Amino acid sequence: MKSCLFLLYFRFNFIYLQLKIQLNMTNNQQSENYNRIKVVLVEQGKTSRWLAEQIGKQENTVSRWCLNKVQPSLPQLTEIARVLDVDVRTLICPTK
Repeated sequence: MKSCLFLLYFRFNFIYLQLKIQLNMTNNQQSENYNRIKVVLVEQGKTSRWLAEQIGKQENTVSRWCLNKVQPSLPQLTEIARVLDVDVRTLICPTK
């Protein structure tokens, strides 16, 4: 009986670890760069704090955009482009 419980426990942990690895791989695949906000800020010598003040957003929101953890909406991206005085296409990573 104890050996059956051990095998079940071992099997459960093995499946759990496999699922956890698959989830981590999926999360890592989603961490692609979609925007170039941080690149443009660096090129212009400006900070995410400065941008947050200019567009009236929280600094942590702009930081997440810069790190590509989340993406700004199209209206927000247009506002960012206006404030940085660049074409909105400059803020988006090319697909080709």
